[in-house]
Amino acid sequence: MASTFSSSFIYLIFLVHLSASSAKHTYSAPYHHRHHNRSPFPNPKLHQAYIALQAWKRVIYSDPYNFTSNWVGPEVCKYSGVYCAPPPYDKKIKVVAGIDLNGADIAGFIPDELGLLSDLALIHLNSNRFCGILPQTLANLSLLFELDLSNNRFVGPFPYVVLSLPSLNFLDLRYNEFEGPLPPQLFSKNLDAVFVNNNRFSNVIPSNFVGSSASVVVVANNKLGGCLPPSISKFADTLEELLLSNTSLSGCLPPEVGYLYKLKVLDMSNNDLVGPIPYSLAGLAHLEQLNLAHNMMSGIIPMGVCVLPNLANFTFSYNFFCEEEGICQNLTANGIAFDDRRNCLPKKPIQRSEKECEAALEHPVDCFHYHCAAAGSGSGSGSGSTSIPPAMMPATSPLLSPSMPPGYV
Repeated sequence: MASTFSSSFIYLIFLVHLSASSAKHTYSAPYHHRHHNRSPFPNPKLHQAYIALQAWKRVIYSDPYNFTSNWVGPEVCKYSGVYCAPPPYDKKIKVVAGIDLNGADIAGFIPDELGLLSDLALIHLNSNRFCGILPQTLANLSLLFELDLSNNRFVGPFPYVVLSLPSLNFLDLRYNEFEGPLPPQLFSKNLDAVFVNNNRFSNVIPSNFVGSSASVVVVANNKLGGCLPPSISKFADTLEELLLSNTSLSGCLPPEVGYLYKLKVLDMSNNDLVGPIPYSLAGLAHLEQLNLAHNMMSGIIPMGVCVLPNLANFTFSYNFFCEEEGICQNLTANGIAFDDRRNCLPKKPIQRSEKECEAALEHPVDCFHYHCAAAGSGSGSGSGSTSIPPAMMPATSPLLSPSMPPGYV
């Protein structure tokens, strides 16, 4: 991942320089009497921003790089990590439109006063030590387009306040300590990217998706359980990356996954999935990476998957597959990186014992009659194999390059 500002922040910086050369403050107090004191703030919005940022500074308990040392005085647009730009409704003034404290290693919490920054389009707090719960006053941020709280120490149930933000397009809550169920509304909200991996979310994957605009959904490394529902097909028109590894999923992989025709990355590894690979996956013409490792799947590796035109990496190790169709027996010849260890594949090295394979073949799974297990009942370990520990969270921007906030263009 590139450790650079998002394109939207670069644009905000450009606006700051542009407005510095020609800005005329329309909120300056009129001069009626010589003894009147002129306000140090060009407009009321920046006064509110000063109140909010000073309140935030008071609840910062550790700032090892002195990132907020210049958060002093009324010129809030000069504070480190604070970016100002004209708002959509008045191009003649400047407001605080973005906050970027990525990688500052700051410890503290988010005060209620942050809700005073009602013109914020971007909040990036990746890789700090912020803790506690999110204040309900964030509901005032009606223009908020990107919210990145990843790699912090936030706790409590899923922060429902984010679901009330009408302009939110990019949500990153990964690598925190949120817990409890994921609300079904999360997957029906008009979001382009949803990152909630590496938390403590539990209960089950919502059983009835009603449609989503998301291109990336990452839920990996949570304790969810249940089965992937057939309604996953409601994501078909937008979804490009689906990562559900190590979420205690059980049951069969539904054939509706093959309807996700834009999919490029599918990672279902380290779960308790059973049954065969659906033949419908042969329709995923854009698929580049497929990871089914560390499950309890069985049957054959279908040739339709092995000949996908863009497939570059196919991992299906630590399952009970017993046959590879056609070119699947020699994926290297097709330029595909693969891992087929610890299956039941004849004449292939590093496979399961004959005893293990016989037991699996004696109890084939009929996916048409398979009933989904209860939440959390699966081990998430793929038949006794050890789950892969979550990777260290890099102090960088998310996978996507977030889009430009509407109205600030």
